[in-house]
Amino acid sequence: MRGSSHLAIGLITGVAVAGLVPGVPFSPAGIALAGFSALAPDLDHPSSRLSRRLGFTQQYVRWAFLAVAVSMAAYAYWQLLPGPDRRLAFTVALAFGLIGGAMQGETTRRLALLFTGLCTVLAGLYTGFVWLSMLGCFVCLAPFSSHRTYTHTLWAAAFWTYIGHLANQSLGWHGVALFAGGGYVSHLLADSLTKAGVKWLMPLVDISFKIPLIRTGSRSGNLLEVAICIGYALLVLALVVSRLQF
Repeated sequence: MRGSSHLAIGLITGVAVAGLVPGVPFSPAGIALAGFSALAPDLDHPSSRLSRRLGFTQQYVRWAFLAVAVSMAAYAYWQLLPGPDRRLAFTVALAFGLIGGAMQGETTRRLALLFTGLCTVLAGLYTGFVWLSMLGCFVCLAPFSSHRTYTHTLWAAAFWTYIGHLANQSLGWHGVALFAGGGYVSHLLADSLTKAGVKWLMPLVDISFKIPLIRTGSRSGNLLEVAICIGYALLVLALVVSRLQF
């Protein structure tokens, strides 16, 4: 499915959690979290909406490597280091320059997300929030897996939900695990409606579970995605209204 459809389904799932689960307050932040969680599995895809947003440093990664190379070379030249140290510094500078110059789109994207994830891990360690460090680990590792493999499994959904559970304990925000887990699972369910399906139990079972209704990217597939989103929204709306009446 397209990212826009996943986002819509995730947000609708957030409304369902907020409006139908007893004890969970109706929260715009929770609904937004469900939408964010619905995009998280596609961090393994180079063109995903969330990859582009979280990898905000992507366009600067190459220049950062080149800047390090120039800085290292300048330091070695102006500080008049002794022979062996100077040669080592120039070698390191050359290595950084070659790496930066050779980087292309996918490598740069992965490094950008790795950098973003590592910063999140460090922020979690600094603040003492374990869930934040675990979130950073997910962001670090997801770009290095093939599309619809490890991030599209029941285990990944459980891990994401557990992150929400820890955030719930740390922040005292009731329902975080439900918003996070519901949004994540909504992505897997939606992708199970495509012809490629989802390997929910990988690596234990290397079988795609699917109801092949949607060919992603085709005109008919796009129309069907819109119809599913509208139908899902109307169903959730009807259930929430009926609950409010009774």
